[in-house]
Amino acid sequence: MTLEFRVPHDVDTDASPAPSTRPVTPGRAGLRGLRDRIAARRAAARDRRLVAHLHELDDAQRLLTNARGVVERGWIQHSWFAYLDEHGRVRKASSAAAMDVQGRPLVAACLVGAVVSAAGGPQVVHSQQVQRALDLVWHALAADEGQPVVWCPAPDVRTARVRDLTSWNDGPSRDAAEVASLLLTAERVAVHETRRVAARRVVPTST
Repeated sequence: MTLEFRVPHDVDTDASPAPSTRPVTPGRAGLRGLRDRIAARRAAARDRRLVAHLHELDDAQRLLTNARGVVERGWIQHSWFAYLDEHGRVRKASSAAAMDVQGRPLVAACLVGAVVSAAGGPQVVHSQQVQRALDLVWHALAADEGQPVVWCPAPDVRTARVRDLTSWNDGPSRDAAEVASLLLTAERVAVHETRRVAARRVVPTST
């Protein structure tokens, strides 16, 4: 007698696929689902703005460090810049004549002129990078270091703040060490602001 052994197949081709073990998160449909998607897009846009602000603060901190180096190499009062003309003579330029410095060897700068020079020169004086850096310097001068910085003041307020910084720079008892110290304080303000902005970010958590 012959014995016949039947070996069962490992896979039954007629069987239905095994259900997935991956957890499925049900999404809310209808109006609630739409609200969820809108809220998610708004949160993502807000986070992008915060990240962009963090990059700006990082750039401003480096700019202020470079401005401090400008002051340490040469500092002046009652003008924005001192430079060498084509004959090697030292000339001074006020804010109104700042473009005369373009392409000339810089000898010295005042507080505001140092920030402008560190950002690239008089041609960028109205750039957002310079304006934000001056906001930090004014805050370091006039506000408590731990207070939040007020960004983007009205044009007349910003002009008045630049006059404040210029008047402080030109004080009769002022010296280069004090100006460099104020720029260092402004760098610390940038660090405080960076921490404040970073704390406002909401990092999504997986469930």
